[in-house]
Amino acid sequence: MMRLVTTKRLTRLETETRAASEHARQTSGAANAAFARHLRELRAAIERAERAEAATSEVGAILRRALEQVAASEQELLLKAIAVRRLREELAAGPVDGQALTVLFHYGQPHTVYASREDAHADTSTHGYPADHVWGPRGERSPYECRWSCEAFIYSAASKGFRRAYVPSAEPVGGAA
Repeated sequence: MMRLVTTKRLTRLETETRAASEHARQTSGAANAAFARHLRELRAAIERAERAEAATSEVGAILRRALEQVAASEQELLLKAIAVRRLREELAAGPVDGQALTVLFHYGQPHTVYASREDAHADTSTHGYPADHVWGPRGERSPYECRWSCEAFIYSAASKGFRRAYVPSAEPVGGAA
């Protein structure tokens, strides 16, 4: 069986082939453009995810440091609370007869009060004296002549106050003996 192809039919087939080819080219171009757009969107999404991951790790590091600081602050606060409780107990107990305090004088003026002579001597290094400085008695010098001096005061329950541990000898009044 033979089929006769006319010129008209051949022209129509060629036109349909060109149209199909053009349609295939346009469809392929649209598919390529859509694929490229999807790749760009995917790349952008990956970059956003990487930035979010970096930000998350940075926030995690900041949070870890903050938690470490909070833990250190809580520890310091606990130690201070213990010290405050101890000081409150000492304050509530009140002074005990014979309890001594040491006062650091600067040119005869009271400067600081310490619980012990050792504390006063150790702290004088912040005022220009070495911690191992040998302290001697002031003797007959006026307190205003001494740059730094320490004096002990003892609590007396009878007077409900502190008195000097060392009472200087009384000077004769007006030169009388």
